[in-house]
Amino acid sequence: MVRVQVPATAANLGPGFDCLGIALQLYNTVEMARAGSGLFIEVQGEGADEIPRDESNIVYRAAMRLFKQTESVPPGLKIKLINHIPLARGLGSSAAAIVGGLIAANILAGNRLSQKELLTLAAALEGHPDNVAPALFGGIVVSVAVDGEIKYVKIAPPPGLKAVLAVPDFSVLTKAARDVLPQLVSLQDAVFNLGRLALLITAFHQGDFSLLPAAMEDRIHQPYRASLVPGMKKVLAAARLAGARGVCLSGAGPSLLAFADGNFELIGRVMKDTFRQSGVRARTMVLKISPVGARALEKI
Repeated sequence: MVRVQVPATAANLGPGFDCLGIALQLYNTVEMARAGSGLFIEVQGEGADEIPRDESNIVYRAAMRLFKQTESVPPGLKIKLINHIPLARGLGSSAAAIVGGLIAANILAGNRLSQKELLTLAAALEGHPDNVAPALFGGIVVSVAVDGEIKYVKIAPPPGLKAVLAVPDFSVLTKAARDVLPQLVSLQDAVFNLGRLALLITAFHQGDFSLLPAAMEDRIHQPYRASLVPGMKKVLAAARLAGARGVCLSGAGPSLLAFADGNFELIGRVMKDTFRQSGVRARTMVLKISPVGARALEKI
C-alpha cells in the first residue's frame, strides 16, 4: 500500500482568477493498494457521509485514468481516504482528490509519468490548473494552459505570511459559482485586474505585504460571487480593520481568506463574528502556506 499526502489549496486570490493558487498546511491522505478483485473504498473525516464509495469516486476515477494511460490497470483496488480538507468550500478538495489519486496510482504503476505529465493530466481532469498546480508543487503557483501544455512558475512563500480562513457551514458548487459570472467583462475591469495581478505577484516575490491591500482587489469574479456568500463584503471589510494585509474569496467560495503577518486569532474571531451577524455559522483556521506539495509517505 502507498500513502500520499496532498495539501489544501486556495485559488483565484483576488485578481488571479483561474491562474493563481497557493498550497496550505491542511492535508488529505490517500492510501491505495492493488487488490485481487473488486473496489473497496473507506472514507474518514471530512465528507465521510457524502463521498461515494463506488466507481464515481473522484480518487478512483483519477487513479483509473492513470492506470489506463500507463496500461497497468489492476484487477482490483483498495482505497482509504483520510480527509481534513472541507468539501465544496473553496479549499481545493477536488484537486486534492485528483492529485492524490494520480500520484498514488503512478507509484503503483512504477512512476511511469513525470511531474509535468501528472500536472497535465490533473488539469484535464479538474478543468483548470490553478488548484492542481499548487497541490502538486506547493508554495504559490502561477499556471496557464498553452497549446495543451501547462506552463507554471512557483514562488516561495514569503516568511511570516499566514492565511486566516473563515469556512462557512454551507457549500458552493463550482458550477454554481461559474454560472453567476459574466461571459464578457469591460476593458476597464480587465486592465484593473491585470495591474493588480502584476502587483500581487511582485508583493509575494519581494515579501512586501504593504502592497497586498491594493494588489488583492478584483473586478472579474468576486463582485458577482458575493451574492452566493451572505455577508461576504462585511466579513472581508472587518478582516481588514482587524489587521489583515489582504483579503479575498478562496477559490469559488464560500470560504473567505485573509492574509496576515500578525493578529491571526483576532482576525479569525472578527471574521467568524461578522459572518454570524449575517446568519452564517463559520469555523476559522489559521494556516501556514505549505512550501511543498503532494508527497508520498512511507509505504505500508
